[in-house]
Amino acid sequence: MPAPLVITCGDPSGIGPELILKAWNARRERPVAPFAVLADPQILQSRMRLMGIEGEIASIDGTQRSSDLFAKALPVISLVNRFIDRPGIPDRANAAGVMEAIERSVELVSNGDARAIVTAPISKKPLYEAGFRFPGHTEYLGHLAAARYGHPVQPVMMLAGPALRAVPVTIHIPLADIPAALTRDLIVSTCRIVAADLHARFGISRPRLAIAGLNPHAGEGGAMGTEEIDTIVPAIEDLNGEGIDAFGPLPADTMFHARARESYDVAICMYHDQALIPAKALAFDETVNVTLGLPFVRTSPDHGTAFDIAGKGIARPDSLLAAIDMADRMSRLT
Repeated sequence: MPAPLVITCGDPSGIGPELILKAWNARRERPVAPFAVLADPQILQSRMRLMGIEGEIASIDGTQRSSDLFAKALPVISLVNRFIDRPGIPDRANAAGVMEAIERSVELVSNGDARAIVTAPISKKPLYEAGFRFPGHTEYLGHLAAARYGHPVQPVMMLAGPALRAVPVTIHIPLADIPAALTRDLIVSTCRIVAADLHARFGISRPRLAIAGLNPHAGEGGAMGTEEIDTIVPAIEDLNGEGIDAFGPLPADTMFHARARESYDVAICMYHDQALIPAKALAFDETVNVTLGLPFVRTSPDHGTAFDIAGKGIARPDSLLAAIDMADRMSRLT
């Protein structure tokens, strides 16, 4: 039997624990790949009672028994750092447990005890207040992977849904900082990773990369900005020289309608919202956040912690289930 997936609990004050329980409960109605959860068992038990979900939580030391247990009990690997249980109220006291879950998930997958990581949503603010020094989940996983595997890692965020795959070249930085951060080398290295992983982990023999412009109308020949001429076009030429099927730069306002999407396998966007807005607008509940460029598979829901509805039992598990399904498929291909 293959190793199970491992799911990190995310911020316990958010909807992560509820989504995990609903995803496990969904096994009664649809196939769900077996997984173990890195969490505080008391939090999950509390949410289970709150939502009226029937079942047991099985505390385990590692993942070895989780696949066998999954049908009748939710396998949980207890965290050393326990959580404060206050749904909807983020607390920096929970940061240690949130980070521990992420760290231990990387340890499990690198040891072969898990075949992929699925992460529930985290909130950056309480982590920053506790001294977390990374912009977000993606960058932290890249740091942990580099330390664990002993070589540099460039993690790349991709939003993958049934109608669109989209990658932002720059991610968690202010709009004002994007032109300086957007370099020819960054575009090229990002696209190399995307092309390689779409081939290896999605089974696309020669991925087609549509490259967006940064400025309105892709710069209008330099009239609305020169980043396309100075940076993006040279990067595309480099990629074509390496045999990667990349084309553009394309005006972002005409890239995402149905006919345009037929011409490419992934949209390479210049900044966070240019990629995430169309991805989430087209299929919010089915879109998955995938981290490319890692030496292991990692997926996540495309939404946040939703503190406003945490503890109410109304959060939909669709995106987490899609993330579990995608992690299962990707890890079987790799």
